[in-house]
Amino acid sequence: MILGMCVIVLISSCSTTSQNEQPETYKVTTPIIADTSITTEYVAEINALQNVEIRSRLSGFIEAIMVDEGQTVRRGQTLFSISSKTLQQELGKAKAALKSAKADVKSAEIELENSKKLLDKNIIGKPEYDLAETKVEALRAKVEEAESDKAQAEINLSFAQIKAPFDGIINRIPNKIGSLVEEGTLLTSISNNKEVYVYFNVSEKEYLEYTASQSEGKSNTVSLILANGANYKYKGKIETTESEFNKSTGNIAFRARFPNPENLLKHGSSGKVQMKKMLHNVVLIPQKSTFEIQENIYVYKVKSDSSVEQQKVIPIARLPHLYIIEPTLSTSDLIIYEGIQKVKDGDIIKSDVVSFSKIVKPLIQRK
Repeated sequence: MILGMCVIVLISSCSTTSQNEQPETYKVTTPIIADTSITTEYVAEINALQNVEIRSRLSGFIEAIMVDEGQTVRRGQTLFSISSKTLQQELGKAKAALKSAKADVKSAEIELENSKKLLDKNIIGKPEYDLAETKVEALRAKVEEAESDKAQAEINLSFAQIKAPFDGIINRIPNKIGSLVEEGTLLTSISNNKEVYVYFNVSEKEYLEYTASQSEGKSNTVSLILANGANYKYKGKIETTESEFNKSTGNIAFRARFPNPENLLKHGSSGKVQMKKMLHNVVLIPQKSTFEIQENIYVYKVKSDSSVEQQKVIPIARLPHLYIIEPTLSTSDLIIYEGIQKVKDGDIIKSDVVSFSKIVKPLIQRK
């Protein structure tokens, strides 16, 4: 009897306690619909506006190097001198041959003039005069040939002086003074880095979205993140795209041009291009309201009877402290903002509604 009375008292006590328990209060909020922007990053390759190899056009020894590696040079400035004595001799021969050919023409023209006088006096016939005239024409052709040989010899001699094709910066010089080089030997390369091309690949979907935005007159400005994570202070503009997609990756290359007045960017360096895209009337929720189960993202939605249930959401993009999601939630839905780790499906809660603006404002200030 005593044991039975104790059980009755215990049951009565638990029942009284259960009736006195109140639902726990949680801060909740509602999604909002707003316009925002997202920034997408792409791995980028940086190329100089002009970058060419300087190669020898003839065989010989390097007699002089007039520049140093890393030096800025001007267009037409002499960079290297190749031994040219043989070429000078060939030019001398070409000049002598031209002089001789001109003398022969002058002599033949005098003979032609005399033949004309004899023809007028009927001392010689027309065939003899025509022969003298033909000789003059043949010798004049030899003069033209000699002039061509002289011009070619001058061109060959000019190859001994290697000059900068444009303003730029000299790169590595592998061969030093006294080195024997053959025709085609690499002497150095030169880069014009006043501006740079930045190449990056985008998917077909992003390409179509960008094309549509350009037809609406939207900006084609992009930013650049350097290899050390620093922001490059100058903005660039997308100029063009490749003509076809890469079959293996499904991507297409974009080319942006960036100013480089301080020569910070070098040919062959890398970075990340940031491209901003505007989104209109998208659904935003706090990241703090979400949790992950098996790679899926969920929130706790408060039902009309104050119970909670898990609801899957699909993020479109991630912003600082916020998610842009597909419209599976409306602005009238309540979701738990704080304490999601304490609740489970079916729990009854008391809602303390917090305005979305009050949530976002301190987050932005903290950032």
